[in-house]
Amino acid sequence: MRRSAVRSVVVAGLLVLALAGAGAGPAGAWAGAGAAGPGAAGPGAAGAAEADVAYHGRVALADGQLRIWLVPENEGPSELPNATVRVRLSVDLADRQELAGGCARAGLREVVCETGPLPLHGRGRHIGLVLDLRESAPEVVVRVDTWWNGGATDRDLSNNEHVVLALDTGDAYAF
Repeated sequence: MRRSAVRSVVVAGLLVLALAGAGAGPAGAWAGAGAAGPGAAGPGAAGAAEADVAYHGRVALADGQLRIWLVPENEGPSELPNATVRVRLSVDLADRQELAGGCARAGLREVVCETGPLPLHGRGRHIGLVLDLRESAPEVVVRVDTWWNGGATDRDLSNNEHVVLALDTGDAYAF
């Protein structure tokens, strides 16, 4: 059931991308959303709920395997029924991955995961990923951001867009 929800979010996001690329809607609609992706609305979106999504967690790289643990939070002022966090890597993922429930691969270097409900001033589900890399790397840049938030306005993107450099030491790097 959770995988189908993720697929719906991914398919809906790809549909928005296709429509934007085909000239439907305002020119550059997706590009205007910035790194927050196709479903995240910026300040001033008409009739949209307002929520401040944030992510906190850590990453560790050792022997070609990247471990990511993160917790989505909502600082409000509205609750969100769901959102999608995107994790992008600077290196390719191995072809086969065993992903946590509610997560789906979205490209050679990308994984998206649903957060579950984000209550007002509360946390979503804890997300743990163990990602195998195609080849061992001495370092990996990990980018975490919101890919979809149901169209809610998020005026503070500083707490949901993270870039973390993980060195192949096994040490955990917090964000």
